[in-house]
Amino acid sequence: MTKEKIKKEKPKKPKYNMWQNSCWMIGTAWKIKEKKVLFLCLAQVVISLGQSLVSLFISPAVISAVETQKSLTYLLITILVFVGATMLLRAANSYVSENTMYGRITLRSYIGGLISNKMMTTSYPNTEKKEVRDLANSAQNAISNDSSATEGIWNTLVQLIKNVLGFAIYLAMLSRLDFWVVAVVLATSIFGFFVNKKVGGFAYRHRSEYAAQGRRMNYVNTVGSGSEYAKDLRIFGIKPWLTEIYDKAQNLTLALKRKEQNVNMISSVSDIILTFLRNGIAYAYLINMALKGNLSAAEFVLYFSAFGSFTNWVRWILGNINTLHRQSLDISTVREMLEYPEIFRFEDGEPLTADPRGKYEIKLENVTFRYPETERDVLRNINLTLHPGEKLAVVGMNGAGKTTLVRLICGFYDPTEGRVLLNGEDIRKYNRRDYYKLFSAVFQDFDVIAATIAQNIAQDMDGNIDMDAVRSCADKAGLCEKIESLPEKYDTKLVRDVYEEAIALSGGETQRLMLARALYKNAPMLILDEATSSIDTRTEALDPIAEADMYSKYNAMAEGRSSVYISHRLASTRFCDRIILLDGSVIAEEGTHDELMALGGKYKEFFDIQSKYYKDGGKENEEEN
Repeated sequence: MTKEKIKKEKPKKPKYNMWQNSCWMIGTAWKIKEKKVLFLCLAQVVISLGQSLVSLFISPAVISAVETQKSLTYLLITILVFVGATMLLRAANSYVSENTMYGRITLRSYIGGLISNKMMTTSYPNTEKKEVRDLANSAQNAISNDSSATEGIWNTLVQLIKNVLGFAIYLAMLSRLDFWVVAVVLATSIFGFFVNKKVGGFAYRHRSEYAAQGRRMNYVNTVGSGSEYAKDLRIFGIKPWLTEIYDKAQNLTLALKRKEQNVNMISSVSDIILTFLRNGIAYAYLINMALKGNLSAAEFVLYFSAFGSFTNWVRWILGNINTLHRQSLDISTVREMLEYPEIFRFEDGEPLTADPRGKYEIKLENVTFRYPETERDVLRNINLTLHPGEKLAVVGMNGAGKTTLVRLICGFYDPTEGRVLLNGEDIRKYNRRDYYKLFSAVFQDFDVIAATIAQNIAQDMDGNIDMDAVRSCADKAGLCEKIESLPEKYDTKLVRDVYEEAIALSGGETQRLMLARALYKNAPMLILDEATSSIDTRTEALDPIAEADMYSKYNAMAEGRSSVYISHRLASTRFCDRIILLDGSVIAEEGTHDELMALGGKYKEFFDIQSKYYKDGGKENEEEN
């Protein structure tokens, strides 16, 4: 491996330190009105510190009473006071601990919502970046359970504050002892802290490697357990291939874990050696003072316990700092995910209002597009205008850039060079979410959401559904009869992975559901990207008759709207006002169906091949019959 490559792979320093992340967590709790999390943390500090002090003083107090020959009544009262205080503090600690978790869970769930919202609303190109996917995966791990960083940090902060206060109190108690003893305890503890800190960031430094293997194993689990891939698994026998991917990813993960365990072992051994050294010196010092008569029995017990606890305070403080450091690395990942730079303008962009009857012109001006980290232009110097109310068909071979062109029109990508204009204005100036409202679309990679049929059509989970509009759209899409035949009708749930009582629609029914969804949105522009040939393996592509019916409905739906159609089947584009053929990254041919047929170029060649296929297929069918 070259030096240049090693330098390139060096993990970057986290953006925020542990104090900044602690303040962020506290500020977030305050912001969402979960202040009880903070107050209950302080209560835990006071109660826990009180328990430690009671435990420290009970034995010396009893021994002192015996040494000074106090009465039995005094001795019993002393014991009862300490026992009562212990019981009271334990009860208070149980109550606070039981009630503090609810606010912490709410806060963790809120942060999880922020992560989900970021992924669902971030600029579309971000969703395709490996860096963003790895950040999202690591951020999800930071909110995955009650011991993860976004909830576990509260216990760490409680322990840290308690230990700092305890350290200060015990340091004051030990102030009469020789300074060199305290210095030895501090020096060995601090040295141990730096050893632990050095090894404590292993998981963070290798987080991208963990995330990459986790993605591979999740992929195999999804493919292996999902019903959508069941036919392919059985027909093509791809189980060994999937097993190999999983085993390799698992082995690499285990190798990383072994390295992490080895590093942690070094830390543990050094901690044991340093603990033995500092405790041995401190206890030898106290025993020597007692033998010389400089300490009474009660003082010896008090200082013996205090010294043991003092070393623990130091060790715990540094341990808490190490834990807080590791949790901070995870929280920093969460914040980096939430603050990942946006490519597009959103709230800071100029607002747009989508008028269903509005006239909108979209123009691609000298547009060139190249995907990141690639050298080939997918589209080059494209000049294209989609006029108000025009039906435009985009055709070409696979990989010609048809879907990329549509994504540029929809604003999912910005051009590498050139501009996309809406009524003469560069779309980059607008709030991109407002721009999206101009489009209704049925993409080739559409999906059904786990909700009712009505919610799928209206794309609304808040109960603000216009049921009359839903029924009207379902009727226009040719799905009304199917829905009315179901026991729950429009309240019928879809996606069996989530709802046991859900139904599965056929391929054609799913296509009509997507049409109803597009109708309900009632946007001024319509995009159909291979809308009648789903790549979703849970549905099947339409037969030619059903497809013709669907395009007839799309044609009727597009009246008065600007619309763009992508289709491999050229016969379905004949009703369009204009057809463009993409080839070699440019618009190679442009015109109506008749004009392109008369031109005798690639469009005619493609059309003739498809026509011959259907004609030959028809003759064969006739012979078979």
